[in-house]
Amino acid sequence: MTEKNILAWFKKQKWKPHVFQMETWKAMLAGYSGLINAPTGSGKTYSAWFGILLEYLQKYPDQKKTKPGLQAIWITPIRALAKEIEYSTSRSCTDLGISFSVAIRSGDTTAGQKAKQKKQMPELLITTPESLHLLLAQKGYPDIFKNLSTVVVDEWHELIGSKRGVQMELALSRLKGLNPDLKIWGISATIGNLEEAKDVLLGKYESPTKMIRAKIVKNVQIETIFPDVIENFPWSGFIGTQLLPKVIPIIHKSQSVLIFTNTRSQAEIWYQQLLETEPDLAGLIALHHGSLDQNTRTWVEDNLHDGKLKAVICTSSLDLGVDFSAVDTVIQVGSPKGVARFMQRAGRSGHSPGALSKIYFVPTNSLEIIEGAAMREAIKQNVIESRVPFIRSFDVLVQYLVTLAVSDGFEPDVIYKEIIRTHCFATVTKDEFLWCLQFITNGGNSLQAYDEFYKVEIEDGIYKVLSRGVAMRHRLSMGTIVGDSALQVKFLSGKRLGSIEESFISKLNIGDVFWFSGKNLEIIKVHHMEVVVKKSTLKNGKIPSWQGGRMPLSSQLSAMIRYKIDNYLANKVNDDPELNKLKGLFELQAKRSHLPTSKEFLIEYVQTKEGYHVFMYPFEGRFVHEGMAAIVARKISEIQPITFSIAMNDYGFELLSDQEINIEEALSLDLFNIKNLEAEIQMSVNATEMSKRRFREIASIAGLVFQGYPNKAMKTRHLQANSQLFFSVFEKYDAENLLLKQAYDEVLDFQLEIERMRMAYDRINQQSIILKRPIKPTPFAFPIMVDRTRSSYTNENIQDRLLKMKAQFEKDS
Repeated sequence: MTEKNILAWFKKQKWKPHVFQMETWKAMLAGYSGLINAPTGSGKTYSAWFGILLEYLQKYPDQKKTKPGLQAIWITPIRALAKEIEYSTSRSCTDLGISFSVAIRSGDTTAGQKAKQKKQMPELLITTPESLHLLLAQKGYPDIFKNLSTVVVDEWHELIGSKRGVQMELALSRLKGLNPDLKIWGISATIGNLEEAKDVLLGKYESPTKMIRAKIVKNVQIETIFPDVIENFPWSGFIGTQLLPKVIPIIHKSQSVLIFTNTRSQAEIWYQQLLETEPDLAGLIALHHGSLDQNTRTWVEDNLHDGKLKAVICTSSLDLGVDFSAVDTVIQVGSPKGVARFMQRAGRSGHSPGALSKIYFVPTNSLEIIEGAAMREAIKQNVIESRVPFIRSFDVLVQYLVTLAVSDGFEPDVIYKEIIRTHCFATVTKDEFLWCLQFITNGGNSLQAYDEFYKVEIEDGIYKVLSRGVAMRHRLSMGTIVGDSALQVKFLSGKRLGSIEESFISKLNIGDVFWFSGKNLEIIKVHHMEVVVKKSTLKNGKIPSWQGGRMPLSSQLSAMIRYKIDNYLANKVNDDPELNKLKGLFELQAKRSHLPTSKEFLIEYVQTKEGYHVFMYPFEGRFVHEGMAAIVARKISEIQPITFSIAMNDYGFELLSDQEINIEEALSLDLFNIKNLEAEIQMSVNATEMSKRRFREIASIAGLVFQGYPNKAMKTRHLQANSQLFFSVFEKYDAENLLLKQAYDEVLDFQLEIERMRMAYDRINQQSIILKRPIKPTPFAFPIMVDRTRSSYTNENIQDRLLKMKAQFEKDS
């Protein structure tokens, strides 16, 4: 078979191969590694796949008589995408009459399937970063990979800014060490730092590399859904169901709809509200998120693929690469928080070359409406977020070293030379590597008195795990995704519905009702990490909460919001329907206070029954605002003894005190002139407490705390207590501990976003400070107050409370 056969196959599908696809095939055959950048629905999969197939047929022309073993690995970050890739690759092999086996290996692969693979690996293995590391933990793993020619890392833009990306860097360094001629190819949507993404993936090797970009413009159409009347005062914290009556007609007129929410809780509520509002949709709509049972998710994916579902309410579980041809409409509920995420979701509709991707934006509060215009502008200007790669993630490195020790063992000098070729560990010194070796052999300086940390032993210079118990616990704990302990939810019949976090269930009692998997469920008993339930006829139940639901607004989307407000002030007449719709709200903001241009920084000082409020509006996302608010509060407290409560959202932050705040004096002392930001943060934020919380994840990944055996998981509070104990021991007796230093670095880099905060301070210092003293809270201030109110009022219906607040602030507006 030649390229001519592939072109004939494309013609039979009524497709025409793109230039970037053919360019990739030629580059792969010429021995290049590289990164493929193309929009969603443009055929990225076939660009890498046919390159693999052509090389295979070139190597083994008599392929029907040859069983050369594993030729290629295809890495996917989500399981739903694995099934799609299996279908596409297997189908093309069948059509072309090529004997090339394809199989999936993930957490859902049965023991029988794994045993079959152990006897005879497929030519193409579709797997995840975690499952690839589990293969590296098998005895004799070099034999599995001895004929490996190519590794494809799909959706690399999703992996690069996470520790799963670090896992991939390490796995690739080992595979490249086994076979220096190995080709590595990434597939990525557009991100702001595409060249850096290529360099991180491919590492520091001599082999030739290429960036292949598709010259295809994806046409994305955005339509914002507006309420009939824009409220004078927006509020945050709601989930957009007020606009549900306007969403239902969109569902009815579409063939198939994906409704994206940002959290699993929000997905559950939208599913419930849709069924209550439109009972005729029963059986035609479904729910999909990562905590649902795999069988449920597979059923949803299959029926969505076959066009049998009218709508699916989902989270990021359906963000990536899966081709649901029946989907012609996408709805995004609430702020997507980033341009790239919004475009990725938009691309789920019109998932074919040249097709229009139509996405509806459903804001959850009035001020959020502006984000529709901001996203449209960002797409027009091609402003896309960068993904910041992790560096010096010693927790992942320690886990990786034990993984290699569990299999055949490793020679330290060989592995050190491999890991410093990765982006993440390029700066690791020999002494730091020796620290990691000491840590896995005897727990390091502070833990060597405890035998349980003597995991790895040295035999003839080879580092090995000899204890079967240590090996088993390590295999059970591998991975970099650390969440709350998960309890399995199941009926008395034994049918499983999915998993739910322990922190939520711990607040409920037997007989309580909660909403999960689209059903109202009553708790019968909680036993051995299982929640046994039955269906309830009650209409009201608690909605589960999951950790990690709040993402910050990206700096690119923040900049576009500031740009759009500036544009509105300059032109007054605007092509954006969102800005025209918000005209009344902007006029009220200007009347009560001020509507700032990009050259101005607005501060509001307001007195209410609650006390004295200072509001500031950097428009830089809640993580940056958390740090900035703490620094400003500390600087003001140096002028006068005062206590603040702090609240923030993505647009600004609030300092509230029960005594007057001398804001003019604070401003006269150059409140925003920060010479040493790291020092200011250390003085203002409880960085130790934040690092202690961050350390729980690091301790779990590094194997300091064991999360338990299947169905006997350790309770979250015990994990937290154990990790905090280690943190305290290291602080007191081992200040140079690399895991301890990592916790502090990650708080600065990822939790407080120090570089973004630094840029925000630089920008504020170039702006004119506008101090206003409005009589009442303004439209900009109200959402921040609501965020604080939501966390303060737990026994009163929050919506009633907010409506009272809104009515009070609307008086004399």
